[in-house]
Amino acid sequence: MRHRLPTAVAAFVAASLLLAGCGGGDDEDTPSGSSSAPAEPTASETTEPPEPTYWPLTGLERTGKAPEHPVIVTKVDNTSSSAPQVGLGAADLVVEELVEGGYTRLAAFYYSQVPASIGPVRSMRASDIGIVPQGATVVTSGAAPVTINRINGAGIPWITEGDAGVYRENTRSAPYNLFARLGEISKRLDAEEEPPPYLPWGTEADLPQGVKARTLTADFGAHSTSWQFQDGGYVNTDSYAAAGDQFPADSVLVLRVKVGDAGYTDPAGYPVPETKFEGKGAALLFHGGRVVRGTWSKDGLHGDIELSTKSGELTVPAGRVWVELVPAVNGDVTFAK
Repeated sequence: MRHRLPTAVAAFVAASLLLAGCGGGDDEDTPSGSSSAPAEPTASETTEPPEPTYWPLTGLERTGKAPEHPVIVTKVDNTSSSAPQVGLGAADLVVEELVEGGYTRLAAFYYSQVPASIGPVRSMRASDIGIVPQGATVVTSGAAPVTINRINGAGIPWITEGDAGVYRENTRSAPYNLFARLGEISKRLDAEEEPPPYLPWGTEADLPQGVKARTLTADFGAHSTSWQFQDGGYVNTDSYAAAGDQFPADSVLVLRVKVGDAGYTDPAGYPVPETKFEGKGAALLFHGGRVVRGTWSKDGLHGDIELSTKSGELTVPAGRVWVELVPAVNGDVTFAK
């Protein structure tokens, strides 16, 4: 004789069985949009990749944060007495400028890296006001009083002998024995903001075809600087740099500039020239064994450098660039296939 369940319990069991039957079934029967489907990420949960950043003196893409120090421009002697020059291989960019007697001096720019030592360090010129980017600090052996007044008036900070990190190398003769420990100097300099691009940067694909030019010479008068295209870059064939420490130029940019009188003479009695790095002039961009002709312009001493051809804007392929500021009068540029 079967036992009979109480009425309430029987009703509960029946209801439970009914619910179980409704909730059962295979996964294929699960309605779309049910709670078992993965949730789509919301717009606030989606992260965009960070915008790429670029080094201002080379145009190359940068990983990581910018240095805390400003651009450091070091004035370097460029005569045979300077040999061997030290530290040029670490520069981001170099500008060669005319000084008295038809010789040249280098303004070596450091930002992405700084060498342990650089030299021989020599004096500033008024020409540097148009060359040195705003916010940069200059390492120099000093300058004539009239030049110092103009440099100070332009708001360019500078470091010289007597400051920490600037020293005399006792194996060399003065005045070609002043050197600077840029690594030490950079640690005590702070930049208020990241510097803007020094040149209008682009890619090799942006360049017009130009014409073949595997060698070039920039003639300043008493001194000439020659380059040869080798293994994808340009080698300074008459460099005074130490072996293995030459500047590895990806491009050479020649800008023809006006030159005036700085208003005084050097100790040897030569008039000191002043490069007028503003206005406009002819430009020659050497890259990849070819040369593109164009025009440069600069709105004032602190304006941006702009390049163009008859077809429009001209950009410099990202990389390390040597800039030749060759006098439009009494200077010359030659090149050959």
